[in-house]
Amino acid sequence: MASAHFHLGVVRLQQKSLDEAVSHLQAAVRLSSENAQAHFYLGQALEQKADVNAAIREYAACVKLRPDLVDAQTRLGLLQQRAENVEEAVTAFRQVAKLQPQNPEGHNNLGLALLQFGDAPGAIAEFQSALRLQPGDTGYEGNLGVAFLQRADFDSAIAQFQSALKKTPNDATLHYDLGLALKLKDKLTDALAELRRAEELDPAQPDVHYTLGVTLWQQGEFDPAAEELRAAIRAKPDYAEAYYTLGTVLKQQSKLQESAEALREAIRLQPDFAGAHTTLSAVLRQLGDTAGAAAEARAGLEISKRKTDQQAATFATNSGKRLLNAGDLEGAISQFRSAINSMPDYAPAHFQLALALQRKGETAEAAREFRKAAELDSRFQPPPR
Repeated sequence: MASAHFHLGVVRLQQKSLDEAVSHLQAAVRLSSENAQAHFYLGQALEQKADVNAAIREYAACVKLRPDLVDAQTRLGLLQQRAENVEEAVTAFRQVAKLQPQNPEGHNNLGLALLQFGDAPGAIAEFQSALRLQPGDTGYEGNLGVAFLQRADFDSAIAQFQSALKKTPNDATLHYDLGLALKLKDKLTDALAELRRAEELDPAQPDVHYTLGVTLWQQGEFDPAAEELRAAIRAKPDYAEAYYTLGTVLKQQSKLQESAEALREAIRLQPDFAGAHTTLSAVLRQLGDTAGAAAEARAGLEISKRKTDQQAATFATNSGKRLLNAGDLEGAISQFRSAINSMPDYAPAHFQLALALQRKGETAEAAREFRKAAELDSRFQPPPR
């Protein structure tokens, strides 16, 4: 019976009958939970239905049974990356690189995940491995340049972007990245030339307009800066940072009402934008609205405190995960409780505490923590038994 559901599910998946595919493959998994392929194809069906969290759970179940399945590890890594579960993405891509050390794309994927994780040296090593296996690939060269940029090695970044541009001179992203690197080297004239070229090649790219606006503002060219920031907003109407920077530029021009409007829009789009609240407070004070200024100042302080608490919770949770992986249950539990103390509604800490308690055999408290994590964030569901 399990085999019949499995084969029917795969056929329906190939036919793009996703609901039927999921139904049959779920039945196959229920009847034969040790069938790694059933978990993999169910993950594919769920991914195509855009149910990312459920797909992650199935791919994770698959690689737990068959760590050597490269396609499953790759899909798991990509979805974990999309869900911003970066540490888990790195783990999956490391396994791919280990299984297929001669696959340049495996090294590239691992490099991108490490870059997202903030491990620039590790990312550089992986992109260099990809380039040794596939020399001259402009995508890999560009990624290596971004990794050098993250490490603040601006000269190496510039060299990589320039090398890639010799082969693909009309790549807007490479011109943008080169412009950013030159800007960070304080070579503003050269940076503006590259950013203008990127703008010509891809006028719909909001980040190009935004970076141009910031660069022009830093040079004291307020009107052109404001126009570029408005262009960024036209390209991306929910660009909170562009509204904030536009509000700041307008404030410096003493266009206080326009500044307040831009800053309020930044806050509407991103209510926890502490800098926008603080700057709006200063604008309102200049406009004579002391009550409004005080309210915005309080909001900015509260948000800043909350972000500090979240940083502490994130640090403690990551520390606990490392201790848990090393087998130190008590140390891990202590760190997860510390994270919850810093930020009681931080779902990842509750989830990791539940995993640690479950491993320790304290199932009742683990169940409560799993429920709390899921209540706070539906992505955090208990692992299958």
